[in-house]
Amino acid sequence: MTYSAQSATILTQLNALAGAFFLLSTFGMVATRQVQGCLRFFILQSLFLASSAVLLGLHPLSWHLIGVGIINFINKPIIIPWLLRRTISEEVYKRREITQALNIPISLLIALGLTISAYYLAAPLLQVGAGLPALVNLPIGVATLLLGAYILTVRREAVPQLLGLLAMENGAFFASIAIAPELHLFVELVVAFDVLIAVFVIGVLTRAIHENIGTTNVGALATLKEESTR
Repeated sequence: MTYSAQSATILTQLNALAGAFFLLSTFGMVATRQVQGCLRFFILQSLFLASSAVLLGLHPLSWHLIGVGIINFINKPIIIPWLLRRTISEEVYKRREITQALNIPISLLIALGLTISAYYLAAPLLQVGAGLPALVNLPIGVATLLLGAYILTVRREAVPQLLGLLAMENGAFFASIAIAPELHLFVELVVAFDVLIAVFVIGVLTRAIHENIGTTNVGALATLKEESTR
């Protein structure tokens, strides 16, 4: 085996390891009961996403993937958490438990079922692209996309729902590396900017809602009624 082939094998194995931790961090977001814990697992997830992009960009050399990995490393693990902490009241992060529709054991069982389903959904594409170094990214990305949608569905607090939405975006990007590895860097810059704007707007709205009604429970918004003026 040549040096180039050995390097490619090592990078592929490291990417698979990053993918495994990427998926585990998503399970951590499902299992955690605290807003701070959910944010920490999102940061870990984003770090493994950036690591995967850089590893796949090293062989064969792709400055697009390396640049995208660097953008994700700066944007999601650093800027987004800082932006959330600046726009959302600290009291929201100090809450011990997150209000959710289902308990943690049932959520983990459903998350496991969604992950298995994702591998079945990705199976036809895995057969077509057999031998590609980014092959492992597709089922893991689809699984994370489904798990992020599940988090968005069962959580009742605004911040965890936002993190579930961001996890879905991470999953979609993780899968897109396998489908379109030469995604143009300009597209990622646009997406990163849009995500920052969305996080800022939702953070400001969440802070305002919490200050006015004392909760970030989205269901509580249904009880708000406009006062009649005479």
